[in-house]
Amino acid sequence: MPEKIVLNGITWGHSRGITPLLAASQRFNELHPHIEINWKKRTLQEFADFPIEKLTEQYDLLIIDHPWVGCAAATGCVLPLEQYIPAAYLDNQLHNSVGYSHLSYCYNGHQWALAIDAAAPFASYRKDILQQDGIAVPQTWDAVIELAKLGKVAVPAIPIDLLMNFYTFCIANGNEPFQNTDEVIDEATGTNALQTMHSLYSLIDQSMFAKNPIAVAEAMTSTNNYWYCPFAYGYSNYSRMGYAKYILHYTDVVSMGNEKLRTTIGGTGLSVSAFSKHKHEAVQFATMAVSENCQSTLYVQHGGQPGHLAAWKNQLANSLTNHFFVNNLPAMERGYVRPRYNGYLHFQDHAGDCIHDFLTGKNNDVKETLKNLNTIYTYSLEKNQTLISA
Repeated sequence: MPEKIVLNGITWGHSRGITPLLAASQRFNELHPHIEINWKKRTLQEFADFPIEKLTEQYDLLIIDHPWVGCAAATGCVLPLEQYIPAAYLDNQLHNSVGYSHLSYCYNGHQWALAIDAAAPFASYRKDILQQDGIAVPQTWDAVIELAKLGKVAVPAIPIDLLMNFYTFCIANGNEPFQNTDEVIDEATGTNALQTMHSLYSLIDQSMFAKNPIAVAEAMTSTNNYWYCPFAYGYSNYSRMGYAKYILHYTDVVSMGNEKLRTTIGGTGLSVSAFSKHKHEAVQFATMAVSENCQSTLYVQHGGQPGHLAAWKNQLANSLTNHFFVNNLPAMERGYVRPRYNGYLHFQDHAGDCIHDFLTGKNNDVKETLKNLNTIYTYSLEKNQTLISA
């Protein structure tokens, strides 16, 4: 009888983050009775507040965000998976990536995680209310503004979400951010982006400035107060029968000018700690959980939001979620990928506060807002250099 092995994993505490992992772990245990996998869940804020590299000392399996891979590359605290997983498997993952999800975990020539989950900001709406009132789902930015004037638009507006949307509106106004080391974005583009955002956020309920995408989805599915959200990280759970009081339908985001908005890719990856005493078994579970078969069946059936393209195109997955996956695949495919250098997370943790202050009226000066962003950016780059030379 093989010696009993216990693997410990850490994930985030939403049904999308924990439930499919529990289901996959239970099945893995049935196939390998000597291996037990225990999962601890943390809030998204707890993940932000505690360095993941410290968690690798305590956990064998870790759910991570792709901007962290620069830190992974610098510290070597998780396994470079291409050294442990067959090339054919990784090739399948690459060719079945949902947008840039798989490659977002590849940095400095190593694969630091497998894309177990895929997401980006999508539009969402209460189909029942819009149909009842004869209101079309907005297709343009102008239509979003008109609906917002009625007080029926919800949108997450905590600092991190505002920052992700700032990237979107920089792109919509002509330039991608982070094109050089001198500034986050040129002043003209940054000014237009902030002013575009202000045209919406000045119309929304002030309570939105304390809501993340989950809170917005909960508000839209538990009351009839809000009918439409133009962009929030999508959660297929709210599109499933029985998950919430009302069903939320998700769709692609609107156009500005002649182009669809490009939103910022999120999702999560599954990493294996370099400190694990059971690396082989941890990698074995990871490859099972992220495989096409598991992602298209067990994972999605238990509330997961797969990172494998076959699952996004799967008929059963879409029938379970009111076509969440096929409706939002175009937004994933054109999604913007954040920087991943070791030090970027400092920028991400603090820059959203500047935009939050601007949109809530604490600082009405556009130039000062952009200057503050650049100061944080410069520090994050210096932090990167310090970490590299340490």
